[in-house]
Amino acid sequence: MSDDRPAGEANSRYDQARYIENGEYEPLLSEKDLTRVEIGSGEGDGGDESDGDGDDSPLPDDLTRDTLELPELSEPELARHYTRLSQMIYGIDSGPYPLGSCTMKYNPKFTEDVAALPSAAVHPDRSEGSVQGTLELLYRLQDYLGRIGGMDAVTLQPPAGAAGEFVGIRVAAAYHEHNGEGHRDEVIVPESAHGTNFASAALGGYDVVSLPSDDEGRVDLEALEAALSENTAALMLTNPNTLGLFERDITEIAEMVHDVGGLLYYDGANLNALLGRARPGDMGFDVMHYNVHKTFATPHGGGGPGAGPVGVVDDLAPFLPAPRVRERGEESTSGDPIYERFEPEHTIGKVHGFDGNWLVLVKAFAYIARLGDEGLADASASAVLNANYLAEQVEYDVPYGPFHHEFVASAGEQDAADVAKRMLDYGVHPPTTKWPEIVPEALMTEPTEVESKDTLDRLAAAFNAVAGEDTETLEDAPERTTARRIDQTSAARTPRLSWQSLSE
Repeated sequence: MSDDRPAGEANSRYDQARYIENGEYEPLLSEKDLTRVEIGSGEGDGGDESDGDGDDSPLPDDLTRDTLELPELSEPELARHYTRLSQMIYGIDSGPYPLGSCTMKYNPKFTEDVAALPSAAVHPDRSEGSVQGTLELLYRLQDYLGRIGGMDAVTLQPPAGAAGEFVGIRVAAAYHEHNGEGHRDEVIVPESAHGTNFASAALGGYDVVSLPSDDEGRVDLEALEAALSENTAALMLTNPNTLGLFERDITEIAEMVHDVGGLLYYDGANLNALLGRARPGDMGFDVMHYNVHKTFATPHGGGGPGAGPVGVVDDLAPFLPAPRVRERGEESTSGDPIYERFEPEHTIGKVHGFDGNWLVLVKAFAYIARLGDEGLADASASAVLNANYLAEQVEYDVPYGPFHHEFVASAGEQDAADVAKRMLDYGVHPPTTKWPEIVPEALMTEPTEVESKDTLDRLAAAFNAVAGEDTETLEDAPERTTARRIDQTSAARTPRLSWQSLSE
């Protein structure tokens, strides 16, 4: 059957019809809709005054336009443009990404394949009876995370690590309020804590009490004792801390916090160092969040979908967000468990849509299930080994130690930001800079468990090459990248989000 539409009728209302035969077309749109199409495409009288029936547009004049201006490119031009852009951008698939504390882990492709399975495309509004497989996966992931962290109950709702922190703080607040101790209005945060802890505590309505480190970079017990009081709601702790140091006095710290009625919060940012070897719950922590991108190799959210599950001990379980998933206590006709959603007794409510970011959780589940206990323990061992090996190879001063999954070197007389820019010229991504402030001109470095010895040697060579360069060279860097130094403040505050703005 041929399409013998009249010549020159491309983009006409023939394009809005279905070919029948003998040159006849059946309209797919009504005459009213076709008029709207023609008006919207620049034909007719405009589009800012009429919708085809003579009625005024429901949109204000400043939000309507007569034409739709789009860039005119052929397919080869478009394909080559995006391929060229991909080659200009450095990512975790390009090479090592040793951002300390951010933990930019390589994302294994098999988890993407699992998340792309048609059976994973489940609408969350379906009945519980028709999504038993989905609920079982969520239930098993809650169990996995609980056992990994030594927690009694887990919620999967929070959509990112920082959101998990906020949920943990809200759960702690609800717990204290329920027990008649709403007067507790302080959260203690060590200066070696993960950076978002201070903001999460403040956002939760608490006064933040900053805790200095001792000479070894760990929690100063005397300073902690002085900070603790009947007003203490919680101590937020990252262990190992952002210097890569394990808090050796953790059990004593937990006792001190609990003795004044406070809770101990575990920031899961550095759980990558402990997998299969130590559990926060066994150390005395009451509540924690898991960064699945840091620990279980899901993609880094970067403002997009992520996941930051929260685990708690039994006493705090009734306050977790709703819904959670549990076994109903009966079996189906085939003998399988039946799963259901439920609301904890004193829940703080819903903090995210449905069960959380489902496909991110699928990837975390797949990663944990494939590695198993032995694989998770191997991952943490390799993370610690890689960090300590790299720390030994760099010529910059590396205070403190021994380290776990990361270390913080000092650029000394050099500006750490300049060092980072110059490292780009050597084809590697630089570490986190200028933080934590405990180390002057900090170069916070985390190679993760996935990098080989050859890659670590290449990173060390880049560090050491920059260490021997003069100030002028560093200030002029980078020289070999697609873009030179950009105004990072303006880029963050006034981003250009349209191709049209390039002419401004």
